[in-house]
Amino acid sequence: MKNSQKQAFFPAGLIRSVYKVFSKIAEPKRTANSAIPLIDHLMSGLAIFGLKFPSLLQYDLQRYDTPIRANLKNLYHVNTPPSDTYLRECLDEVNPTLLRPVFKKLFAELQDSKCLEQFQFLDGHYILAIDGTGEFSSSKVSCEHCCKKEHKNGTVTYYHQMLGACIVHPDFSQVIPLCPEHIQNEDGNLKNDCERNATKRFIENFRREHPHLKVIVTEDGLASNGPNLKLLEANNMKYFIGAKPGDHEYLFQQLATSNEVEYYEYQDDKGVFHQFDFVNGLSLNKSHIDLKVNMIDYMETQQNAKVLRFSWVTNIPINKDNVYQLMRGGRARWKIENETFNTLKTLGYNFEHNYGHGKKYLASVFSLLMVLAFFIDQTQAITCECFKVARKAQRIYRALWEAMRVFFTHFIIESWDQFYQLLGKQPRLDTS
Repeated sequence: MKNSQKQAFFPAGLIRSVYKVFSKIAEPKRTANSAIPLIDHLMSGLAIFGLKFPSLLQYDLQRYDTPIRANLKNLYHVNTPPSDTYLRECLDEVNPTLLRPVFKKLFAELQDSKCLEQFQFLDGHYILAIDGTGEFSSSKVSCEHCCKKEHKNGTVTYYHQMLGACIVHPDFSQVIPLCPEHIQNEDGNLKNDCERNATKRFIENFRREHPHLKVIVTEDGLASNGPNLKLLEANNMKYFIGAKPGDHEYLFQQLATSNEVEYYEYQDDKGVFHQFDFVNGLSLNKSHIDLKVNMIDYMETQQNAKVLRFSWVTNIPINKDNVYQLMRGGRARWKIENETFNTLKTLGYNFEHNYGHGKKYLASVFSLLMVLAFFIDQTQAITCECFKVARKAQRIYRALWEAMRVFFTHFIIESWDQFYQLLGKQPRLDTS
């Protein structure tokens, strides 16, 4: 890798790339505090989520402190930090689609540097895990984009959901998030948005932004339906998707009666026994007889005699040489649950915390800035030795985030290199 490409993944390079993209977004029409440009609002928002401030209030109470003002400028290019009120008012006017290009930019830099290649899984393909998660729910707070659930007792729950997508690999704990798709109502739309519609939008956007990227899509069992599989194939995507007996009775009947089923077994070096029944060319269901899929029925027996069973459908031809690898790829789908959603919700990012809902776009913009901060952290964990040293010194991520906030709020820091060097030399903070 060229030295200039390496430098791009030091935190200064990542933040600089974000700043350049954000600088191209036009100023929204607003009346309040127009003296502070949009770029300062966006980069302040990124700093809040990058440093894992537990609330906007904590940021607001400290933003006039000399170290924080200096560090916002030195590390995040913020000239005039807005108050929490002005931050909410400004970002509420920013259409979330305007933030999409920054995800594409950072992903393209990973590609150009060849760092992405280590995530290749099978024949040059990357595993693309897709799943939805809850983002916000309230019986009192709402905006014009909220979905609504009306209960029998007359009450209403307002909510937002998000369709997330990440490049994952069974050998790595890190993931590479792509720009998520919000599951929310558009202006004037009385019918709730849903995960299936969001998936259609995501795939359309993904293929427009990454027309030649070879991917294997993995989703949960609800996605192994005819319309979704046809959509994936129409967009030149491979897939490896869960299939449950209760949802695919006809498919499992074919598996039980086919003379073409092959069997493969393997015991790994940990003593785990893997058994596979697989067959190519079954009909997905009676409604889609012409839609042919390949199927794996898999059983794992652990040393303690615990048994796990999984089944998948795929458009990748299955044989004894690739069936074990395909199984590992299918089970990597859980990384979008564990290493992505769970991390955002429980390891300092405060994903489900309401930083401000707004009347238009604020909740969605905040969620994108949070995922962008996560993208930057994951990229550094993959590529940046300074970050890895700091992470090792602090032992756990929560301790690292706490140490970052302590240094950021009490000491003037000249550069990201200095920041992580300081963190790498400090003993772990007690966060209990």
